[in-house]
Amino acid sequence: MKDSARALQVVIPLFPGFTALDGVGPYEVLQRIPSLDVTFLGHRRGEVRSDNGMLGLIADGTFEEVPEPDVVVFPGGVGTRPLQHDERVLEWLRHAHATTRLTTSVCTGSLVLGAAGLLEGLTATTHWACYGELEVHGAVPTSRRVEEHLDERIITAAGVSSGIDMALRLVELLVDRTAAQAAQLMIEYDPQPPFDSGARAKADEATLARVVEYAGLRR
Repeated sequence: MKDSARALQVVIPLFPGFTALDGVGPYEVLQRIPSLDVTFLGHRRGEVRSDNGMLGLIADGTFEEVPEPDVVVFPGGVGTRPLQHDERVLEWLRHAHATTRLTTSVCTGSLVLGAAGLLEGLTATTHWACYGELEVHGAVPTSRRVEEHLDERIITAAGVSSGIDMALRLVELLVDRTAAQAAQLMIEYDPQPPFDSGARAKADEATLARVVEYAGLRR
């Protein structure tokens, strides 16, 4: 068990319709570091189901129980859309950000940061299909995989898998480079995908059409 007296508190919010890897990817990196203590939060304690309903994770605390975490990692998913109007979550996020070391997001988690007023005038990233939604909140969308504003204590990551990259960067910032490299080695994160279609600019029209088809089937 980690020593809570010295561990930095990292929280990952859960909500109905979250994307699993958005939260679990960063979790797998961050929980490897002895000086980081990761907790999943929710509107209430208990199981929260992912965007396809197939996976449930347990929220071990509520937002109100952890009002001032050291780090926020806000995942994305279709469930972020109602959160943009959920004042309970937005007020918690504003209050938390006032004292965090870093407030971060993965995928459409940045829409919630934006709705809370944390991205006004800043470049930020999200899933490539959601740049327009991000822009509504006053952010300037960028296609970079991880976008940092360290003076503002804000980092946003692009779609789903990019949360792993961001979490490694978080470890470097919170601990040091060697710790980040150790975490990378522990999870054997050495991407060598069999295809090169992981960014919108690299995908052909047939691939994009299949994405649209599959996304439609999940709604």
